[in-house]
Amino acid sequence: MSASAMNLSKRLLSGVAIATVALVLAACSDEKKEQASATPTETTETAAKADAKPADTMTTASTTAAPTTTAEAKPAGTEVAQSTAAPAKVDLPSSEGSVDMAKLLEPGALPEMAIGDANAPVTIVEYMSMTCPHCAAFHNNTFEAIKTKYIDSGKVRFVLREFPFDPRAAAAFMLARCAPEGQYFPMISMLFKQQQQWAAAQNGRDALLQMSKLAGFTQESFESCLTNQKLLDDVNAVMQRGAKDFGVQSTPTFFVNGEHYSGDMSVDVMSALIDSKL
Repeated sequence: MSASAMNLSKRLLSGVAIATVALVLAACSDEKKEQASATPTETTETAAKADAKPADTMTTASTTAAPTTTAEAKPAGTEVAQSTAAPAKVDLPSSEGSVDMAKLLEPGALPEMAIGDANAPVTIVEYMSMTCPHCAAFHNNTFEAIKTKYIDSGKVRFVLREFPFDPRAAAAFMLARCAPEGQYFPMISMLFKQQQQWAAAQNGRDALLQMSKLAGFTQESFESCLTNQKLLDDVNAVMQRGAKDFGVQSTPTFFVNGEHYSGDMSVDVMSALIDSKL
């Protein structure tokens, strides 16, 4: 392996590349939902030139359980009528604007990673970062239910696009792209489920290597993937196009039939949003 290739791998996993971890956390924050129209304090292009440091801690978005009710005790001999509570109304998230679907679906620097019927009535494009805790929360808590209910039934086509805010996120995306054919989505799922183990690890390289070996990588294929400069450039190009052409500023960002939404969504909220488009 050449010295330049080794240096590329070290930069990816030690923290000199795409953006600051501070921007990751800002981009993942729920405040973005309320301030979608505000001018960002740092552009993606500027952030790409900043030094990055491994995240020390990662948080997982909490899920709020649906309220439960218990029947009041009634005196013996008194007939108790069983009541059924009306389902709680789900408020739809506010759209932050729209983009042209034809332009959104034009080919980019990398082949599209999509599942579902290409002719489905609803198309969802998600821009995400592998070290974003809100992205992990969506994929760990919401995505599989949406896949079963809408994608597998032919109602939704779901597209994943890379938007890495730090070197480890870029490296994770590269490894998912280098996984055997058909293993991109399973690799993404595994990395999100184990996000705290590798994203906040002191030695990101070794942690990602162990995760990759579970997916069938060898030491050689791992190194070959992470020293692929063209692949890194293409991952960055996907991010830059999302920011420049479609206004992506935070992760996760969803385009549902061209409508722009930011932030993690529960199963109920995304289901209601999809239903409103059917």
